[in-house]
Amino acid sequence: MKIAIGSDHGGYTIKEAIKNYFCDKSISFKDFGTNSNDSANYVEFAFKVANAIAAGEYDKGVLCCGTGIGVSIAANKMKGIRAALCSCEFCAEMSRRHNDANILCLGGRTINSDKAIKLTEIFIQTSFEAGRHFYRIQDIKKIEEKIFK
Repeated sequence: MKIAIGSDHGGYTIKEAIKNYFCDKSISFKDFGTNSNDSANYVEFAFKVANAIAAGEYDKGVLCCGTGIGVSIAANKMKGIRAALCSCEFCAEMSRRHNDANILCLGGRTINSDKAIKLTEIFIQTSFEAGRHFYRIQDIKKIEEKIFK
């Protein structure tokens, strides 16, 4: 599994903690920035991560900003992206199991690093359940085809 990760300044601290987790677990990843706590535009990093996943270069992504809201809105503007803002274990699991989310969005000002790592772990380890949920994802893809002609 290859993971794309990115953040703005508000999510930088939890992004770095998640990267350390990836290194400890030998999980392949690429950091698309930012590289400091200096003010940065979340849209730039959300686009880079979402584009890499939509292009099939990475399997899943993690995006972090202050609340996770901005990166989730920006990432979801791209065809093929299902970015889910999660702040609890249940939502991280269900975003994968029922919605086949491909990007986890987290808020650096709403959760701590330990929680961010736990949610990331759940997200990357949970499989899509398919079944009745498969058809819902297909419906989303049909809508995308109409929007992204």
